[in-house]
Amino acid sequence: MSVINSIGSGGSVAQIIAMRQQIIDRSSLLQELHRARQAEAPQESAPAGGGFADTLKTALDGVNATQKNASELSEGYERGEVTDIAKVMLARQEAGVAFEATLQVRNKLLSAYQDIMRMGV
Repeated sequence: MSVINSIGSGGSVAQIIAMRQQIIDRSSLLQELHRARQAEAPQESAPAGGGFADTLKTALDGVNATQKNASELSEGYERGEVTDIAKVMLARQEAGVAFEATLQVRNKLLSAYQDIMRMGV
């Protein structure tokens, strides 16, 4: 911190270069640690089959969990257990956005299905 304070009060170019070198050294150390951690982690293979269906199910489960959390917070607020109205409103907005996004994906999938069905063979 003393290097930063001295720079703010008219530090020399040498101090700036020294601080830059420290940042570069720390960055390279973090990159090495990241590479080592990736090498230690076992590589996961993609599940065989059902990739799109599994992804869609996971997304729908996430939306369902978000809506369930929002309703639980709303009910808790109505009972007087939750006092943070901002938390309740944020959860309800998040659930609403998640539902709208799911609805848009459904509409796009339905439109794509209808386009495929109209295609000539």
